[in-house]
Amino acid sequence: MPAFPGEPVDDIAAALTAVPAGSPVSEVARRLLDLFTSGSLPPGTRLPPERQLSATLGVGRSAVREALAALEILGIVDVRPGSGTYLRGAASELLPQTLRWGLLIGERNTAQLLELREGLEIFVARLAAARADDATVARLEQSAVRMRESTDDLASFAKADLDFHHVLAEAAGNETLTDHVHVVRSLLQVYADRAVHDSGQAEQALAEHEAVLAAVRAGDADAAASAMAVHMSTATARLLDA
Repeated sequence: MPAFPGEPVDDIAAALTAVPAGSPVSEVARRLLDLFTSGSLPPGTRLPPERQLSATLGVGRSAVREALAALEILGIVDVRPGSGTYLRGAASELLPQTLRWGLLIGERNTAQLLELREGLEIFVARLAAARADDATVARLEQSAVRMRESTDDLASFAKADLDFHHVLAEAAGNETLTDHVHVVRSLLQVYADRAVHDSGQAEQALAEHEAVLAAVRAGDADAAASAMAVHMSTATARLLDA
């Protein structure tokens, strides 16, 4: 496994500082997580032993052990008995994972998640209109055609609807933004599966998507954002009524 540049244990220890006296295990985990997601450690880095982390952070070994156990559950580190503890992924892989777990284990407010989704999707549409190439526009058109052909088959319509948004997110060209959108969508999936209740609503949703598509095709970022804002407003209303 790759090691941290130089002397791994010493360099990692030097990047950490002692936590305040009496800090809970969560503070130890947060301090470690900040380092792991900083981008300075390559995947597969072997961490210092518990005793060194304990001394560096100024806490008992049990606090370090519990913090590492929590991070293992989150998929951040891989604890291998007899070998050591290793960083599981790169920062770009760990950040969306920690966000996902943080939202999943926290108390969630559906209305607030829907508001967040609205803002993210509007920004996605704006970026997509500025960055989408001809191939991406063609994929959006294909999704729209599938939606048009399935207004009487709501399950197929929902799948085509989701594909449209996935392609749009890819076109935005911002992986961090895409990660956030995917996390929020996954938390709202139980509602998204019932995004439309009948063929009439499917027709309305189709028209809203086609307005977004037209703006993206024209490369008009303002129009794309406005069209997505309209779509998000009606889609949110439908989801809250689900």
